[in-house]
Amino acid sequence: MQVSISDLKDHVGQKVELKGWVYNSRSSGKIKFLLLRDGSGLCQCIFFRGECDQNSFENFKDLSQEACVRVVGEVRADPRNPGTFELGAESFEILSGSVDYPISPKEHGADFLLNHRHLWLRSKKQWATVRVRSEIKKAIIDFFDGRGFTNTDSPIFTPNAAEGTTTLFETQYFDEKAYLAQTGQLYAEATAAAFGKVYTFGPTFRAEKSKTRRHLIEFWMVEPEVAFADLNDNIQLANEMTEYIVQRTIKNRAEELRILERDVSKLEKVKGEFPRIHYKEAVEMIQKENPDFVDGNDFGAPDEAIISSKFDTPVFVHHFPTAIKAFYMKEDPEDSKYCLSVDMLAPEGYGELIGGSQREDNIEILDAKIKAHDLNPDDFAWYRDLRRYGSFQHSGFGMGLERTVAWICGTPHIRETIPFPRMYGRHYP
Repeated sequence: MQVSISDLKDHVGQKVELKGWVYNSRSSGKIKFLLLRDGSGLCQCIFFRGECDQNSFENFKDLSQEACVRVVGEVRADPRNPGTFELGAESFEILSGSVDYPISPKEHGADFLLNHRHLWLRSKKQWATVRVRSEIKKAIIDFFDGRGFTNTDSPIFTPNAAEGTTTLFETQYFDEKAYLAQTGQLYAEATAAAFGKVYTFGPTFRAEKSKTRRHLIEFWMVEPEVAFADLNDNIQLANEMTEYIVQRTIKNRAEELRILERDVSKLEKVKGEFPRIHYKEAVEMIQKENPDFVDGNDFGAPDEAIISSKFDTPVFVHHFPTAIKAFYMKEDPEDSKYCLSVDMLAPEGYGELIGGSQREDNIEILDAKIKAHDLNPDDFAWYRDLRRYGSFQHSGFGMGLERTVAWICGTPHIRETIPFPRMYGRHYP
């Protein structure tokens, strides 16, 4: 009976067949050890002389790292590690060999590993990170689907900029110019008028010539948009979503977080209502440690680190200066110097995970902002229609999946949070 490693707990005392790849192997006299992986987990297969067939015992030396094998044996509980299981092997068969596998236990440089990303993914920590990523994606979808949101897809090719013209990837769309989407937000605003509560979830692109540990050229974003929601509603939704995905990941991916050596006690604090501070309060915090910071500027990574260091949970910074935010963000009616915007900063120096706002719903003000940002009004004719035909108060945000994965996993560099990262200067493999 062929089973997966993750299902061994249901077959204790039974003879089963495992198929997978050699993670490593070693011999010690009359006993030999094979650590097998099959994609669902790792299992130690133990070969005792006299308990396994003679050919398997003698041919054990032919096993090599990442060879594909079939192993037959009896499932038993591992007495040294409660809750884990091993295989008392009776035989094995090499299904496909592996010669001179390039990734060995020795240290390899980042360029080498990224050039071999297609193989690096087989390593234990990379496997665990992608498993956590998968859990977070599923948690996000379940969170919104469970609250009556409709998932609506936004296009990859767009005729206009949403997050500024300096980070656009331009492409030819037959006889016209088009751009790779920076965000699905503008389209989510349109579908929110049709369905009330919506979210988009997919890849987005920013042509940023940045090589920091927090930037990717292609990354995934989830972007909810809610009709009749104000800024406070928006912050509350972001708070509840973040708590949900963190606590669910702790529960469902405990083994993967253990492999990653993540200090889960820090994630366990991500509960309840997160702190909320006005931009002006954040500036005061920064200037105490960095007197050169200019009030009115946007935050860089060091500034975000100063703010987040004061809190054990994520923190919301709201009411950023209007001048530094996107054209679609609504001005504060009590002080037009600020807009109804919000960023959520993660603790431990992981920076901004969420950016959002209440949207400008007045067409005259929106048109003036489009002009002030030197954008072509004709490119936004369809977007402006949303304010012509039944305009409504609405809010939304975007959360970067890869930064969220990096924070929850405790991964120092964002390149390890997606199977095949696209970064400035790198798009191979």
